[in-house]
Amino acid sequence: MSNKQFVVIGLGRFGTSVAKTLYALGNDVLAIDMNEDSIQDISDEVTHAVQMDATDENALRTLGLRNFDVAVVTIGGNLQASVMVTLLVKELGIKHIIAKANSDIHAKVLYKIGADRVILPEKDMGVRVAHNLVSTSILDYIELSPDYSIIEIESPKEWHNKSLRELDLRTKYGINVMAIKTRNDINITPNADGVIKEDDIVVAIGSTEELSKLEGMISRM
Repeated sequence: MSNKQFVVIGLGRFGTSVAKTLYALGNDVLAIDMNEDSIQDISDEVTHAVQMDATDENALRTLGLRNFDVAVVTIGGNLQASVMVTLLVKELGIKHIIAKANSDIHAKVLYKIGADRVILPEKDMGVRVAHNLVSTSILDYIELSPDYSIIEIESPKEWHNKSLRELDLRTKYGINVMAIKTRNDINITPNADGVIKEDDIVVAIGSTEELSKLEGMISRM
């Protein structure tokens, strides 16, 4: 898989974490922030780090952002700056824009002006923590949208040594199994004959409503 070019604008804790991780995964990362200390701290852990006011259109234009695949706008605290920068990177021709929001209203505005995906880190993390607290079997919970989520669960005893055909999880729970993780391997999009064993981890996608029912069922097992 070829590496991509990312520009991360705003180096708070969230932005810094995103920029460093993307770079560690082998991508080209340009990090931008107004704060000189933030730029110095990250300069060795990204491809380029530039101190700049990203709301300054002329300054932003000098960076040749049109060539970047993805912009990650993580200016969460200042709604006006967040909206302005999202608009500017859209106008400069970046194909895919991910923006951080602090509230549902902020998120709605960002979607309206052209963000392809909006992340609410505090809310998303709260959802994941709550799901993990409710059931020890639930290893991860990722909200893709208000309607659909991905869940990662330890296989319940009732599923052990049964095939997906026998379990018929789509009919019973309205979920689709995306992968079965074993200790040594991962079976992506397993077929109907795929068998779930003890200690397997099941990764499934479904509507939030159906997954809630599944959670309730697992917590009673």
